[in-house]
Amino acid sequence: MSVQKIKSEEVKPYEVEAEKKAQVSKMFNNISKTYDFLNHFLSLNIDKSWRRKAIAELQDIQPKRILDVATGTADLALEAYKQLSPEEIIGVDISVGMLEVGRKKITKKGLDKIIVLEEGDSEHLPFEDNSFDAVIVAFGVRNFANVEAGLKEMVRVLRPGGKCVVLEFSKPKVFPIKQVYNFYFSSILPGIGRLTSKDQKAYAYLYESVQAFPEGKDFENLLLKLGLTDTKCQPLTTGICSLYSACKPA
Repeated sequence: MSVQKIKSEEVKPYEVEAEKKAQVSKMFNNISKTYDFLNHFLSLNIDKSWRRKAIAELQDIQPKRILDVATGTADLALEAYKQLSPEEIIGVDISVGMLEVGRKKITKKGLDKIIVLEEGDSEHLPFEDNSFDAVIVAFGVRNFANVEAGLKEMVRVLRPGGKCVVLEFSKPKVFPIKQVYNFYFSSILPGIGRLTSKDQKAYAYLYESVQAFPEGKDFENLLLKLGLTDTKCQPLTTGICSLYSACKPA
C-alpha cells in the first residue's frame, strides 16, 4: 500500500511514523491469508532458499535464544528452528493477522513451547538489553516507520558477541535483469496482487518500499553507525535480494 504522503511542515515526524505503522499493519492484516501462497508462487519458491541462506549465517555462533523481528507468518523463525534447534525463538510483528497465520503453522508442527509469537513494535521492543544471541529479520526492515530506530532497538537487545542477520529485497543492477525486474515489480506484480488480495495496493507498495530502501553499502554503513562490526552484504539471485550480517562487539 502506498503510505500516504504527508508534508513534513504539516505534521511532526513521529506522527508520520505512526501513520505508516497503522497503514502497514492494516495492509498486512488484509493480505495475511494469502501472503504465504503469493510469496512462494510469485518468487517461484526462491524465497525459501533465501531464508535457508540467511539462517546458515548463524551456524558459526549456534544461538540458543533468537529474536525474529517482523516475523510475519513465522517462516524465518521456523527455518531457524529447523537448522539450529535453539532453546527459544521469539517472533514479534505489528500485524495480528500475520501472527495468527504464523501461530497456526507453529502449532501444527508442535513447536508452541519453543517458538512464541508476540504483537510488538520493532522500534519499541519489549525486551531487556543484551538478551538475545541472534536477531533476525526477513523482508521487514523496509517496513519500519523509522529504519534507524528499528535497527537501533535490534542492536540494543542483541548480546555482545551476538549476530544480526537481515534479508531484504534489493534492486538488480545488470542489464537485462534490472529492466525485467522493474517491469515485473511495478506492473505485473500489483496486478496479480489485485486479483488475489483484499488490499489492492499492497503489492504496489512492495515496489515503492524497495525503491526507497537504503541497500548495499548504504545499509552496511547504517549498521556500522549503530555499533555493529564485521558487516557483510551478499547479493542473492542476481541482486533481487540481499543478505546482510553483522556482529555486536564482545
